[in-house]
Amino acid sequence: MADLAGRWRELNKAYWNERVPIHLGAAFYDMEGFRARPDSLKDFETAEVGDVRGKSLIHLQCHFGRDTLSWAARGAQVTGLDFSPPAIKAASRLATELGIDARFLTADVYDAVSAVEGETFDIVYASFGALNWLPDISRWASVAAELLAPAGCLYLAEFHPFSFVLDDETGSTVTHDYFDEGPEASGGPGTYADEAAMTEHDETVEWRHSLSTVVSAIAGAGLRIRFLREHDHTFYLQRQSLERHDGEIYRHPEGAPRIPLTYSIRAEKT
Repeated sequence: MADLAGRWRELNKAYWNERVPIHLGAAFYDMEGFRARPDSLKDFETAEVGDVRGKSLIHLQCHFGRDTLSWAARGAQVTGLDFSPPAIKAASRLATELGIDARFLTADVYDAVSAVEGETFDIVYASFGALNWLPDISRWASVAAELLAPAGCLYLAEFHPFSFVLDDETGSTVTHDYFDEGPEASGGPGTYADEAAMTEHDETVEWRHSLSTVVSAIAGAGLRIRFLREHDHTFYLQRQSLERHDGEIYRHPEGAPRIPLTYSIRAEKT
């Protein structure tokens, strides 16, 4: 594991580079629907971030830019950043195709400040499935704080770490150690967007950061936390015990005890 952990960036980048074209063609991402209506944001995200018209926004770990372009379509001046060259190339191509003004940069998230040459933003945005790929959340939070303009806000929406300690079949039994944050090696072909996809780069290294780790890192970076909200739904079949509701909403079956499946944090630079 130590050898794999030392190669986390190399392994994870190869994994994501290979999956960009798969994701672009996967029903999970519904790119045809997105092209017709470029809005992939969740309702609570847009409500909690508020009006972005005329505001500058940087999206960290943006993949191929669907959410980035969704903010741009709502009036933000956007920059998307990701360490995967194929993802950034696809994002730039998509922006041109849709006629949406957006800037996309290839860089490691820890190098974001130098990548934007010290520019600051009204909003730093990160969302679902971002933090688990990073070993050092305090460093990530410090980068986010440095990217923020005075009175700017960090907005994070993520999968709740507690939801991953439960068993897959029923979602009612704790089967993993919540406080074991990793690193953890994962493997296997395919991807969450297309489990049957043929892939070669299948080794990854991930971390399960507890909620206290994330909150403490953001506070430790000097940001004032305005709220932490936990939500009882998620946006894909994280485990077999979940049921699909309206649209792409998944919850535990009616009558089952509710647990947090996602969460959101807004923090501000004072």
